[in-house]
Amino acid sequence: MKSSSTDRIQKTVLINANRSRVWRALTDAKEFGQWFRVKLESRFAPGELTSGHVTYPGYEHLRFEVVVERMDAEHYFSFRWHPYAVDPKIDYSQEPMTQVEFKLEPVSQGTRLTVSESGFDLIPAARRNEAFRMNEGGWAVQCENLRKHVDS
Repeated sequence: MKSSSTDRIQKTVLINANRSRVWRALTDAKEFGQWFRVKLESRFAPGELTSGHVTYPGYEHLRFEVVVERMDAEHYFSFRWHPYAVDPKIDYSQEPMTQVEFKLEPVSQGTRLTVSESGFDLIPAARRNEAFRMNEGGWAVQCENLRKHVDS
């Protein structure tokens, strides 16, 4: 399926650290929780649900749930989730999930991380644009949070 400009978000960030360090920040559930602002109850593992509670101010009432797809050590990490699922009165479980991918590439300055989220064109029309808009801004913030976390 061809991606449209409304179907895919992509962000790239240069992190001044080696790929092993960035990989650990992405895939260790405790570290992920520190920069993403979520307290996870289990580890990341392919084919498994990882869940916990959001700790981001104003969103503490929300659950965080992802289904991990792939973990190719120090290269590629992906999961699926329901984007911007923030209304506790809505059951999002019957909606399609978007796919979030993290691709790590070693460069002379450290690691180039490309984060992409795709599948928005399949989200119900009533909330598609808002989910895309909120996650577009959210990934910009999260890439910076990750960069700062690894640099600290």
